[in-house]
Amino acid sequence: MTDAYQQIKSTLKGVMTALVTPMKPDGSVDYDTLAQLIDWQIDEGVNALVAVGTTGEAATLAIDEHIDVIRFFVKQVAGHIPVIAGTGANSTREAIDLTMAAKAAGADFALLVVPYYNKPTQEGMYQHFKAVATAVDIPQIVYNVPGRTVVDMCEDTVSRLADIDNIVAIKDATGNLERGISLIRRVGERMVVLSGDDPTALELIKYGSKGDISVTSNIAPKAMSQAFGLALEGHFEEAYQIHDTIVHLHRDLFIESSPQPVKYALHKMGKIGTGIRLPMVWLAEHYHETIDNSLKKAGLI
Repeated sequence: MTDAYQQIKSTLKGVMTALVTPMKPDGSVDYDTLAQLIDWQIDEGVNALVAVGTTGEAATLAIDEHIDVIRFFVKQVAGHIPVIAGTGANSTREAIDLTMAAKAAGADFALLVVPYYNKPTQEGMYQHFKAVATAVDIPQIVYNVPGRTVVDMCEDTVSRLADIDNIVAIKDATGNLERGISLIRRVGERMVVLSGDDPTALELIKYGSKGDISVTSNIAPKAMSQAFGLALEGHFEEAYQIHDTIVHLHRDLFIESSPQPVKYALHKMGKIGTGIRLPMVWLAEHYHETIDNSLKKAGLI
């Protein structure tokens, strides 16, 4: 890997919030509220922001909206922290186009999910990510989340991808700690391994993970950033003392399909309105009390 990409890899550490995309009641993007959320996240100490990932409802944004949101993130962040742009698609051509647009917008990294629904083979996954990496010279993070994509990228495929210069990291959202540990041992010297699973992410730091692309940090950015910062410095006892105050959020923010619970939580905190796009709907009323109590327990309301 070139020295330039080695240096870029070093910026991928700590807590990276997979930020929601706030919307107005009619479903249009609420850019004023998005600006406030971005500023708050930076002030609370997060290490990077993910624009239009899964939590940002990438699946229901039109391509022009998707690109506009990435541009807005880059402008609002103004170089304070890295912007990771979600550019994945189950069409390789579309993934290339989105990644090109992210680079043109000034994003620091592209985050590309394993192609969903069409169930590519391991060779198909490899060729997909290789094609995007070859077409667009931007640091890229591959994203394995079999619970959503149906297919699971195996360790051998990740190892092949780790030899491509601008594929600099993997977001492992399998939720399997042993798999994460094995992945670090296999590719950790060649690419950054990031967790995409809040419940296991802090523990994975002990084995060489560099951070967490997080849903929980949407609502608890300061506590998450402090806990992971301490863990990366080797201060695990202090890290867990902070983490224990919010650990219940990891479970409760997935009582329904994400981002439904986290959008409700942010609304309850006075941070966003009630906009969400079909087929996502507002959190079912019988879960409101669960989230309310969870926020109170964490000292967030």
